[in-house]
Amino acid sequence: MRPTSSIKGTVTEAVFGCAHERGDRPALIDLGAGVVYGYRRLAEEVTRGASGLVRRGARRRQVAGVHVDNAAAQTLAVHTIIAAGGVAAPLAPGSRETAGLLVRWDARLIITTPGLAEASLQAAEASRVRQVITFGQARDTVDFADLLLLDPGPLPLFDPSVQPALLTEDEGLFTHQDLIVRMHELGKLTVLEKSDVLLVTWPLACTLAMTTLIGLALMRGALVVVAPGLSPAELSATIHDFGVTVVALLDGAVQRV
Repeated sequence: MRPTSSIKGTVTEAVFGCAHERGDRPALIDLGAGVVYGYRRLAEEVTRGASGLVRRGARRRQVAGVHVDNAAAQTLAVHTIIAAGGVAAPLAPGSRETAGLLVRWDARLIITTPGLAEASLQAAEASRVRQVITFGQARDTVDFADLLLLDPGPLPLFDPSVQPALLTEDEGLFTHQDLIVRMHELGKLTVLEKSDVLLVTWPLACTLAMTTLIGLALMRGALVVVAPGLSPAELSATIHDFGVTVVALLDGAVQRV
């Protein structure tokens, strides 16, 4: 999909440009992880975390692995790496190819969750990864919360039309403009407004689709609820409990309730 001249700015600007004025309105609820992010908090953790990565030596265009077990962590990690000028490369939890992919991508950083920290450390030892950052405390890792405590610094400047942002396991490489165009094209098919509540039931392996859909919803100011693996009864109850208006189903369909 070719970028169009009307699409400008970075993914960070597109997704979080209006986050601060939305304040503490709920932005992302991950039912599996039991976490809730408001718009201001999510945007601040992305930008402060990105600044922390830069201060700890992250380089522009450098690939960083994302090896996590929940959607909230994946969203935060992907956007933090992108804001720091890096290339986010999500990895399937439990994959035996993690170390090999990190070597192939020449990754020097991986962001993980406590439950996958040991596997991430093992993959780091078998690759050129030098920093393992965890959303929480784990042996021989840096807690993501510590990045937020570092003095903030400027984030790198780059041309979003050529700056890579996301790398998928099938070697698909997407620039900032590629992702923004995908969000706008999806927005034409799936109209999302700030009054909407989007329920996403997709697994983490749907990297590009989840990044695009959740990014679009946050761009528009909607509330995103993530709950993969729901039974039909659980799906119905979740739709009722959260006042869901749009559902992303396992078959890939995104439809209004």
